Amino acid sequence: MRFAVALAGLAFALAAQAQQFPSKPVTLIVPWPAGGSTDIYFRKLGEITAKHLGQPIVIENRPGGSGMNGPATMAKTAKPDGYTISQLAISAFRMPHMQKVDWDPIKDFTYIIGLAGYTFGIVVRADSPFKTFQDLIEYARANPGKLSYATPGTGTSLHLAMEEVAAKAGVQFLHVPFKGYADGATALMGGHVMVQVDSTGWARQVDQGAQRLLATLGDKRTRWGAPTVKELGVDTVSNSPFGLVGPKGMSREVVKVLHDAFKKSLDDPEYQKTLAQLDQPAWYMPSEDYAKWAVKMLESERATIERVGLLLK
Repeated sequence: MRFAVALAGLAFALAAQAQQFPSKPVTLIVPWPAGGSTDIYFRKLGEITAKHLGQPIVIENRPGGSGMNGPATMAKTAKPDGYTISQLAISAFRMPHMQKVDWDPIKDFTYIIGLAGYTFGIVVRADSPFKTFQDLIEYARANPGKLSYATPGTGTSLHLAMEEVAAKAGVQFLHVPFKGYADGATALMGGHVMVQVDSTGWARQVDQGAQRLLATLGDKRTRWGAPTVKELGVDTVSNSPFGLVGPKGMSREVVKVLHDAFKKSLDDPEYQKTLAQLDQPAWYMPSEDYAKWAVKMLESERATIERVGLLLK
């Protein structure tokens, strides 16, 4: 009897918590520097979702660790009350296969909602001698290990995609990892690297003619009309879907409040406009499906890591 009363009391407390949630701003961690496509995306999404949530969403940039510094720190330090959430990049399912980590991508997070993917592009400065993707490959073939390319970190989709490109084209590149898009773009424009491979933070530079888009890494051409590497003969496709997570132990009620608020935002015309500007594919996934997808992704990404020779020995 007492046990039943205790359970009823717990259920009532959780329901009350959900009804009160949120009673203050929610912090959304973006694990990349300000100014890149992910930052632009989440600032707009946060602005729209705040209307549905009834509280401001505060964007906090915590770059580093190939996109894992932010969510990993959140998992260790934040309360599971819904007031601190984070983007989770696909690197979460790769890094445990590449190096020792002190977090578990399945056990240490509560999965809230799957949101979108990326358009990845290979860009050079407008004055680069590389006019086409084939020019780049031919240079790499004649100069093994000398074609330098920037990405937002080791083990990111960009890094792995380029290593697959190199392996399938029979060439060697020189990988130069940065904390995010802005640092890589600065290195490119300053002549410190020859190529940048990143999501659509480069869109404005390409539109203004400061950079040239040689190819994209998705399964179809984007609004810029550049060919995909697949149609150019390199059989690889990458779009790196992502979503939102919180620390482990969040209540279902609070997860539902967050999920529902973000889900409403995905249908908002302003959100759709941002997706179109960044040329990002929609990738909605409800909480339970997102958690199941994560388990499968952790398993499948091991094969990718092994294929490019980065599996932890």
